[in-house]
Amino acid sequence: MSYAEVDVSEPQSTEIPPAARSEVRHFEVSDEEAGQRLDNFVHKRLGDIPRSRVYRVIRKGEVRVNGHRAGPDTRLQAHDKIRIPPVRVQPPQEVGRPSADLQETIRRAIVHEDEKLLVLDKPSGIAVHGGSGVSFGVIEALRALRPEESFELAHRLDRDTSGCLLIARTPSALRTVHALLREGSFEKRYLTLLGGQWDLGKKRIDVPLRTDTRVNGERTVKADASGKPSVSEFRPVQFFGKRATLMEVDLLTGRTHQIRVHAQHAGHPVAGDAKYGDETLNETMKGLGLNRMFLHAHSVSFEWPQGGQFSVNTPLPPDLARVIDKLGDLPKAKRSPQGAARRRAK
Repeated sequence: MSYAEVDVSEPQSTEIPPAARSEVRHFEVSDEEAGQRLDNFVHKRLGDIPRSRVYRVIRKGEVRVNGHRAGPDTRLQAHDKIRIPPVRVQPPQEVGRPSADLQETIRRAIVHEDEKLLVLDKPSGIAVHGGSGVSFGVIEALRALRPEESFELAHRLDRDTSGCLLIARTPSALRTVHALLREGSFEKRYLTLLGGQWDLGKKRIDVPLRTDTRVNGERTVKADASGKPSVSEFRPVQFFGKRATLMEVDLLTGRTHQIRVHAQHAGHPVAGDAKYGDETLNETMKGLGLNRMFLHAHSVSFEWPQGGQFSVNTPLPPDLARVIDKLGDLPKAKRSPQGAARRRAK
């Protein structure tokens, strides 16, 4: 799970005429743009094209940072020199628009709104943005709903993960949230159902994770000493005998697929996880009505540097809550003492 998609106000020099582009363009990153992701920087300058095309030109090495290839998640520094190749900018009518159903789904998912942030209880199955075979996601739907606003993702969730997703309404709010994420002052907690009986108590898993890319382009993450530092704290909430354990997980870093790979590393894979999970467990849970990965971002909290506490939480969605209820009705289900008092599944 990658945390931050940094974005800032766009300088006047980057305004793009509506005609198709045919020349190479060069930019210098301003002080205000420092810390921004390369994919966001390029996407703004290419106009109305799918984000999947942005990723494609970056991964092919056609975008250069200081004369070198760079990945989409590269953090830009002030005065970096960016080369963007000729890319045809499609007229708006060719690009399409998020469906009315998607827009309505996202509108209904809004659970909090203030002058700085908007929070969604993101449904499972909806990407946070278009790309990788998905034309539109949460952010495109929000922008279609409110074209007068400048929404930007403050962090990401996997497509199959449900729960709290923060959207920044101002560049300053976005920069503040990203600074809190980098400093570790941003608390993100998840509820997940793991296979087997967790007997490790409260467990801090500090295992580096490395992102690999398979031949078919599918991204895979592995626990590996050569990877990036990755830390998760697991706490049991409710036991279901030897079948499964409902866990609360506090992310202390935000790597791609972090909870899923750390859970696999601990020998207790996430229920319903087709990539890192256990096939037998997934079949058993499917029989109880679990038709997707059991992972829900249920709580986000932090303190604004200027003062004031921000906290939002969302309960388990009905499909996951029903699985918990069915597990609880099976023989030999047993709650942990601490979980019974602070159960968050209802």
